[in-house]
Amino acid sequence: MAESFASLALVPKATEPLTAKQFKTDQEVRWCPGCGDYAILAAVQAFLPELGVKRENIAIISGIGCSSRFPYYVDTYGMHSIHGRAPAIATGLSTTRPDMSVWVVTGDGDALSIGGNHLIHAMRRNVNLKILLFNNRIYGLTKGQYSPTSEEGKITKSTPYGSLDHPFNPVSVALGVECTFVARTIDSDRKHLTETLRAAAAHEGTAIVEILQNCDIFNDGAWAPLKDPQQRDEYLIRLEHGQPMLLGSNRAVFREPEGPMYVAEITPENEADIVIHDAHTDDPSTAFRLSRLSDPVVLSNTPIGVFRDVQRPVFDRQMAEQIDEVTRKLGPGEFDRLLRSADTWEIK
Repeated sequence: MAESFASLALVPKATEPLTAKQFKTDQEVRWCPGCGDYAILAAVQAFLPELGVKRENIAIISGIGCSSRFPYYVDTYGMHSIHGRAPAIATGLSTTRPDMSVWVVTGDGDALSIGGNHLIHAMRRNVNLKILLFNNRIYGLTKGQYSPTSEEGKITKSTPYGSLDHPFNPVSVALGVECTFVARTIDSDRKHLTETLRAAAAHEGTAIVEILQNCDIFNDGAWAPLKDPQQRDEYLIRLEHGQPMLLGSNRAVFREPEGPMYVAEITPENEADIVIHDAHTDDPSTAFRLSRLSDPVVLSNTPIGVFRDVQRPVFDRQMAEQIDEVTRKLGPGEFDRLLRSADTWEIK
């Protein structure tokens, strides 16, 4: 199956099929009972054998937070790094080891607060990374402070009178820096989560997946309407490339000419105007408009699925080609001596 994953072209293939059990470590999984991280971990462990590559050629890099315990529980190479710096460390690994499949696991606080610059520049450069951003709209590990994705007015231990901050929309942030693959899924929807992981793995370049994840201790029910089988279809827009964007029993996404998208009832007069999802359009503005549909408080009109999946030169390959070109120009060994030379030099 590995042949279907273009981003793994240089990663050595496993000599025999792997199983989910082989990706489980002997470490006790230590999250709070009911945490959404358990569901994500199980989905990832079940999915990784599909890559068809050796476990020693997979690396999971995390930062700080509940989600960042991931490397302990997945039997691959990994690193529990420092707060917010996982994308930077993963960039170094990906650019120097093209034989590795590199994944970043991070949370909304880790990625979008102290790690904000590292995240956006990894996406801007289009480094060959797969970034899983667990978003529970709270700081869980440090016991319930508001995070960059917490809604305005959020009462927490650090905002007893309500948060004054306007929250980030992680999908909008990623689209704003023109990330080449941007998606959103939900921790409890195993089928959708796995399909989204599969699409991210197949992408060559940076792929970021926002996973709406529940913290049942400090922010329980943050995504309740999107997870409730009785009402979720009235809230969710399930994105499929080439398909109309529908919502509930009789609503759909429409777009004003050169204007914003909006949700309205389907009528015989407007049925032909329903927007067809195009994840492969190069212009990110359409996907950005789509990301602005959801209400950050009541969560109505929330799209899930792949917002954008386009091709652009990958930073890793460009860097390797540039180094090869300079090495050929300078001659064997000269590039290495140049790097270790004085503060000034002359190239003839």
